[in-house]
This record gives sequence, structure tokens and C-alpha cells, in this order.
Amino acid sequence: MKQGALWPAVLVTALALAGCGSAAGTKPASSASASGGGTLVVWDWKSSDKNAAAYVAKAKADFAARHPGVTVQFVAQPFDQYYTLLGAAIQSGKGPDVMLFNGGGQLRDRANALLPLDQYVTADKDRLAGWDAFAKDGKIYAAPITLQGHPIYYNKTFYQKAGLDPDKPPTTWDELLSHCAAIKKAAGVPCFSQGNKEGYGIQFWMSGMGSGILTPDEYDKWIAGKRDWTSPNVKKIFALWKQVNDEGLNTSGPNSTGMFMDAFIKFEGGKAASMIGLMSDVGGWHEMNPLLGADNLGETIAPVVTSGAVPSLAYDGGVGYGVAKWTKDPALAADLVKSLTSTAALTAYSADAGSIPSDKTVTIAGGGPAAAAITAQIPDGKPALHVALSAKTQEVMGRVSQQLLSGSISVDDAMKQMAAADKAS
Repeated sequence: MKQGALWPAVLVTALALAGCGSAAGTKPASSASASGGGTLVVWDWKSSDKNAAAYVAKAKADFAARHPGVTVQFVAQPFDQYYTLLGAAIQSGKGPDVMLFNGGGQLRDRANALLPLDQYVTADKDRLAGWDAFAKDGKIYAAPITLQGHPIYYNKTFYQKAGLDPDKPPTTWDELLSHCAAIKKAAGVPCFSQGNKEGYGIQFWMSGMGSGILTPDEYDKWIAGKRDWTSPNVKKIFALWKQVNDEGLNTSGPNSTGMFMDAFIKFEGGKAASMIGLMSDVGGWHEMNPLLGADNLGETIAPVVTSGAVPSLAYDGGVGYGVAKWTKDPALAADLVKSLTSTAALTAYSADAGSIPSDKTVTIAGGGPAAAAITAQIPDGKPALHVALSAKTQEVMGRVSQQLLSGSISVDDAMKQMAAADKAS
């Protein structure tokens, strides 16, 4: 899983300790050395997935060819507890040698515990994309294995039922509302499948729709950290978030619906016409194609809401591996990261899991029209708006987004809370 979602570390200490089990007790620090044997420990939430089996095998084989005496041990931690467990390891200064991170705030908030990788990844800079999501203050702290973004998927079957051209999704906000109304009348389903129980729906909305709302100058300044929370267009992101729900364009109960996986199940089960999703192995085309039919799955980018806006695919480095400061042999651990981002490993992961790999030399085969459209949009894409925010600011945004949907705060109140949170971070 995001996977593009950024998971809050809010579990109590007892749960964190219980969740550690034998995994947290394995190899408190690196026992490996390039001059001998030993073990390098990797923490992630993906390696136990059957779709990652070939990826892990390829990465291990690549590393073993250079370091035959070193054992690589993958420890797949519980996904919903990952950052809590990782936080405990960081606090103690003991834990895995190599760690998987979501790009953006989750990585940047923990950069002090990581080894800068710039000197080790020079040869890979041109081959891989998505580096910005794993950088802080001009230094790289993890190497991307996937790209993650927020395309808008739609079910072409509903377009056909409504007498709409399934190959011409709406390009303006007025067209979107018109299409939604026609589909509702013809098929009886709402426009968007929405899940905001964890506060992730607003992240998808902001990044999926934002390029059609902010002007290019506002967008670039936002990514650069120059965010104006008093801007009418920034306010419009949140106003439309509320308006869509108030007007019944979402599936029912978004604040009580989990993004993973209830909201996706609704879209994939034909309960909504469209959904802002992911371009990764979960919540994206690879998962949707078998359920909806590859030829029935459409993909598009944001409609134009604000005059002068230039819609684009919002994407960043999705997930990537970093090296802990406490590792015994930094160069050796960094070399393992190189194996984890090797072309052979990423080719296997893309083929089996349906991810969009960070490796620009890997060709996506058999992805259908939606994957082809996403691939074509990548060259003109821009970083996702929500990824530019700190993890703490995202947590505040999740809370205020729920309050907006419930009607307990106004959009102006939400903007004040967001401005304060962004400034504090």
C-alpha cells in the first residue's frame, strides 16, 4: 500500500511494543561488514507480499554477487504500525540498517536518523526518477523504487450508459458537474468514491484536483514552500472538497469510510463513476484492470477550475529505501540500496505488482489504456501538493477535512488552522 498515503504514528506505546514481536528484536544494529560476513536487516511493509517475491529475490541476488558473505534479512512490519515501530527504533538508536519510507513528510521528518546517500547514488541519478520526494535541505536520504501519484480513474461503462463519450472525460469543472449529473440520472451512482476515515481523502483530493485549481505560479510556489493560505485558489481546494460532498457527489459516509480499501472496493465494485486513486500496486490500474476490465478503465487529470490553471499529473517518488545512521558499514548498506533499485529488481516488481517503477529504462507492459495514459503524462507531471506538506501538517489537514465534511467548521476556519500548522512545521 502507498503507497501514497502517509500513516500517522498515534498508536500507544503498549501497542508498539506488542507489534514489534520478534521483528523488533532482530539485529538491533548492523552486524555486517564488507570485509567479512554478518547480516544486514531491512525493514519495510512490502517484502512479505507475494507480488514482491521476485523483486526481493532479484535484489538479493544482485547484492550477493558483490558481497557473497553477507546475509540480507527482510523484516516486513505491520503496515498500520510501521512508523510507530520505526520511531521507537530511531529513538533508541538501534534497529534496521535499511528502511523503507514513503516520499515526502514521513521521510523528511526522520532525515536526522538517516545517512545522506548523495555520494553513493551518483551513477543512478539519471536512471531513476522521483528523487525530490526523498531529499531534504539539498541532500538525498533514500533512493526511490516507485513513482506515486494521483490520477483520476473513471468507469467508462457509466459514461456509455449516460450517453457520454467514454474517451472524452471532462476537461472543465462545469463539464465535470454535467457528466456527474448525467451519470447519476442514467446509472444511479455518485460521481466519486471517497474515503476519509483516516484523513487521506483530502490528500488525494488536493493533489488530484489541485493543478486545475491553482495557477502554475501558485503551484510552483507551494512546492517550494511559499504557501499562501489566504489565497482564494487555495481556499477553493477546500471549498470544493466540501461542496462536492454537500451536493451528494461522493459515496455516502466518507468520514466513516476507509480509503484503504473500502473506498477502492466501492469504485471497483461499480458503486461510483470515478475515483482519485494511485498509480501504484494498490489502488491503481493494476488492481482495477481485472475487476473493471482494462478497456473499461479510463484515466484523466484534473479539470480546469481556475482560468489559467494548467492541469498535470501529480506525482513524486513513491517509496524508497534509506540507510540508518547507526549501521555498522554505511557503504555496504548503501550498496544494498543500489541492489534494491537495480533495473532487474524494479523490472520484476513492476511486472508482478503493477507499480510504476522509478527506473526510466523499464517499460510498462500489458497495463492497458489507463497505464499507457499515466505513462504519457509523467514527462509533464509535477510534484504532488500534499507531499510538500510535513507529516504533522497532513495530520491537521486530515482532521479539518473531516470537520468540513461534517459541517462543524467553516472553510475560513480550516484555512486558519492549516496556516498555523504549516507555519509551525
